[in-house]
Order: sequence, then structure tokens, then C-alpha cells
Amino acid sequence: MRLAGLPLELASYPARAVTSSRFASLRTPLRDEYFLPRALMPLVDGPPPEVRAFIEDDNRGAILPEPIATIDGDAFYLSVKGVGASVAPYSWRPLDRRYAAELAHDRRARERFERSPSEGSDRIITGELWLRGSPYGGQGWEHAATALRLSERADVTSLHGFRLAPVVKVAFLPEPLEELLRSIYWYRQYRGRIVQELRLVPSNVRVYFHSRSTIGRSAGHVFDAFGLESNERALGFEVRFVQSTVAMLTLFARTLEVDPHGGGYRGLDFHDVWLDKDAVVAPSGTVFFVDLEGIEEVTVDRSAVREKLEDQVYRSLYEMTFAYEQIEEERRRRFGGSATVPSHFESVLRVALAHDPYVRLRSSGKRLEFEIRNNRQEEELYTRFQAVDRS
Repeated sequence: MRLAGLPLELASYPARAVTSSRFASLRTPLRDEYFLPRALMPLVDGPPPEVRAFIEDDNRGAILPEPIATIDGDAFYLSVKGVGASVAPYSWRPLDRRYAAELAHDRRARERFERSPSEGSDRIITGELWLRGSPYGGQGWEHAATALRLSERADVTSLHGFRLAPVVKVAFLPEPLEELLRSIYWYRQYRGRIVQELRLVPSNVRVYFHSRSTIGRSAGHVFDAFGLESNERALGFEVRFVQSTVAMLTLFARTLEVDPHGGGYRGLDFHDVWLDKDAVVAPSGTVFFVDLEGIEEVTVDRSAVREKLEDQVYRSLYEMTFAYEQIEEERRRRFGGSATVPSHFESVLRVALAHDPYVRLRSSGKRLEFEIRNNRQEEELYTRFQAVDRS
């Protein structure tokens, strides 16, 4: 499947890169390279070895529209995170070469921008401190290293059933270029290393935000793009959507371990990343978390484990249910359905979780509950959570 999106040409240059240990011994088409939009090419001496046709993705990303790998039946595409933003962070002003020249504190950067007039829409990597660990429009080593570590913990794309879009390489921008970019800032200068994440993603369709195509905004368009042309295929899409998003709601339980240093329990939790904007949907319906920089270990006392489990479910439950509702409404509109919404959701849950070792369904009167288990199989820490109330 060829992905749709606004075209974005990126020039590629050789780079010093760190390769994920999961991919170090595998043959992949990914080279050690970094990518620049046309607006930033004047900051590098000489012509680029290659210019490639990407499409835009998110505020600072780009994707090759043709797949480069197949993993477990899903096609994956090269996504580059940190290729520049097109809009300024503190206004709606376009972030083009002229604006970058005004901001640049380095005379060399100003002169190079001024000698190269803008041609259409620009993207600029800046040196403005953003999100604590990254420059605006780019990516910082601190965040990229977190994403790389998480990718290396996974079995390619799965961490105990939690599906992720793996970072294959982290490419460092050359230090001379980095210094020129660092001089472009508004208020606070980012002082860390500027890098790019080269990762594999199954599509550019997000759940609700940060994409031109989302389930939340246009489920009908997603059905058409993914070829959901029968009720059977739509039901399979629903099942895999629920299966993968329930795993995201229970990531802490799936990675629960005893903390060898503090005596409490540790597991993975989400910080400043969300299901609605930081995950992408494969044509199969499986959801992959793609922005991994905000997933890190937290440690809690044993007495707080259940509270953490419940908090993590509540954190993304609305986003999961909202997106499911859009999928189900579109399925019913196209193919019909007689069951009530809660009863159909229960039937989807039963199929989706039939083989999930971490979440089982239990009946309690008229209530269907999730029984959330854990990676250590400590029954005393199993937690019940309300899934569906039956009429």
C-alpha cells in the first residue's frame, strides 16, 4: 500500500549513527544517514548525495510512502523523526528561511539563509529548547536514547503484547551543522546533541491527532484507505484494534518487576505521550505506539501497585473507547448490525482477549470486568477493572 500525504523532499547525507541491538545483525535497507529539507541544505557544504521523495508526517516527521519491510504480516515504512517544523512554536507564522535568518544568532547561518531564497513551504530544525529534552522541529539525544532503549527491550515490535514502532537507528547531525541550527532560537537554547530517529511504522494514520488522516476525524476515509470492504474484515480490524489498545492500557502490569534497588515494584509508564496522538494504526487494525520517548520505568511501593494499574487504564481508556466508537459506527453504517453497542463490545473483547495472558474477562453480576494480571504472576496484585455494564 502506498501512503497518501503531502510531498516533502529530503536530502540524505552520511551520518554517524547508533543501531538498535535488535537490528544490528539483520539486513535492513536503512543506511547510516540523516535527512534535511531543502530549506536547510544551504547550511551543508556541497550537494547532497541523494534527494528522496517523502511525505509529511506530524509536526517534525516524514515517511517514505512505499514500504521497506514486512514484519508479522504488516508492511512497515521508514519514518524519520526530527526533520524540521513548518510553523513557529509561539505563533502561526510560517517557519521559513527568512524567519530563520531573523532568529539566527550565528552570522554564518544568517548569510547562508539570505543567499538562498525560499522555494515553497519550508521546514526548519531550530535550537529552541522544547519538551525538556528536544529542540523545536528536531529531536534530542536524550529522548531518542529513551526510544532506542525501549525498542531494544521489545521482540522487534512486541513487548509482552504491547506493540511499538521500533527505532532502528539514531543518526547524529554533524557538529558544525548542529551549531548553526542551535543558533536559531527564540527564548531558550537547547544545548544537547541534535539527532534524528529512523524508525519503522505501519502507516501514517494516527488515532485522533497529529495526522491528516485519523480514525477520530474520518473513520470512513480510514476504511477506504485500508480496504475494509466487508463486514468480516471490519470485525477483524475491530478485534485487533481492541486487542492492541488494551495492551497499551495495561503496560505497567505487563512489565512489572521487583525493583532490586528500592524494594518496591517497577514497570513502564507513559509521560507526556498519549494514545490519541502518539500511536499509529496498521491496516490490520493493530495499534503501534510510535513516539516512544515518553515511556519510561516508574517505581512504586507494593501498596500502590493496584492504584498505578488503575491509573494507567483510566489514562487512555477514554481515547481507546472514543476511537472504537468511531470504528463501530462506520462498520454499522456500511454493513449493519443488530446487537446493542455494549453487547457487541463484549463480544469483541472476548475474541480480542481470548489468548492474552495479562488480561482476562470475569463476570460479576451484571458487570463484565477486566482481571489485570501481571508479569510476575503475583495473584495478590491482580486487579479488577470495570469493562462493561450489562443491562
